[in-house]
Amino acid sequence: MSHSLLPDLTPLRTSPPFRQLFASRTITAFGALSSEVAVLVQAKQLTGSPLTVGLLGVAELVPLLVFGLYGGALADRFDRRALMRWCEVGLAGCALLFLVNALLPHPAVWPLFALAAVTMALSSLQRPSLDASVTRLVPRDRLTAAAALMSISQNANFILGSAFGGVLAVTPGPWLVYALEAAGFAASFVFLSRLPPLTAGGTDDTGTSALRDIMTGLRYALRRRDLLGSYLADLAAMIFAYPNAMFPFLASDLHAAWSTGLMFAAPSVGALAVSLLSGWMGRVRRHGVAIAVAAGAYGLAIAAFGLSPDVYLALGCLILAGAADMVSGIFRATLWNQTIPDELRGRLAGVELLSYSVGPPVGQLRSGLTASLSSARFSLASGGLICTGAVAVVCAALPAFVRYQASTEIPADPGASKAAEAAPGPVLDPASRTC
Repeated sequence: MSHSLLPDLTPLRTSPPFRQLFASRTITAFGALSSEVAVLVQAKQLTGSPLTVGLLGVAELVPLLVFGLYGGALADRFDRRALMRWCEVGLAGCALLFLVNALLPHPAVWPLFALAAVTMALSSLQRPSLDASVTRLVPRDRLTAAAALMSISQNANFILGSAFGGVLAVTPGPWLVYALEAAGFAASFVFLSRLPPLTAGGTDDTGTSALRDIMTGLRYALRRRDLLGSYLADLAAMIFAYPNAMFPFLASDLHAAWSTGLMFAAPSVGALAVSLLSGWMGRVRRHGVAIAVAAGAYGLAIAAFGLSPDVYLALGCLILAGAADMVSGIFRATLWNQTIPDELRGRLAGVELLSYSVGPPVGQLRSGLTASLSSARFSLASGGLICTGAVAVVCAALPAFVRYQASTEIPADPGASKAAEAAPGPVLDPASRTC
């Protein structure tokens, strides 16, 4: 294997604070991803309804919309480390409440919805601070390497955590998954506490100012057609081709209920392979084209997954889908990190959070509703094909997206704020990131 294909480990070698953040995200990813599988499996066990499983995504949607944008405004005004730490405390509390419900003689369904909403609110409040901090940890020319390293951690944990959660959710039960998740958040709090202060911004903290800050970020995102295209391509993939809610049902249809956990883990096998062979990505400059091609390929792979006649071919299609999604994700992260001024980074992290987080709950509802009217297979196959078509429409409607090429310059904001226009680039802190 060519050495140039291997991941660049420089960010881990040269930045101790980045190592702390890497350790934090690695630990929590295992518990959080196991818990995601456990919640879906538990909902299926309690109700047997694909629509109910799909509706879990609806419970997360409003908190995501509200707290993602507000978290972005907070990340540009307060210490990002403090926001990350205290949200971690709240997430640990949610995991403990999931545990209490699971230990009841007759677990209730409604706490799954309520706790999913609160968990999403806290995660959405925290995520912009995590994303906005990454350029303070590593230099600009290592941002692609940092994104790939975080992806390796995330996907390795998704493989292990999803498979682990799928097994434990059946025997001995979801309660153990939730207990491990709570312990992971506690350990992560310790690692985050070792980060240096990550103070940003300087605006006042009134509600009016927060709303104005949010609108500034939204205007910037809308005027940057290359960014807008990357957001819409990802939304198309997630809304139309997000498959997770259908995994328990397709596994049953293939007479392989044992494969549910493997289906959750399979996309991360492909994603991990891409991350481990990510050395070539630093040489790619046509990031818009790379994102579009990868998103379209993801849709085709999900369509093939829905049509698979046996479980092994289905798992292979999911591996290909995960590889395509990771290519898209790494180039989206690079485009975002290389082109947004630091004083707007928190607010744009909130917008970015919406672009890649609104899709899954909406996609979960779409797939559940479609499956309830037809079948899980039809839901997956039709959604994948629609996804690929929607990405083509985005490319045709936003030519600036496919024309984008990476450069050393930060694009000027065509009209957001004078401070943003004047910003020379990200503020790099040689002293001191997200799952």
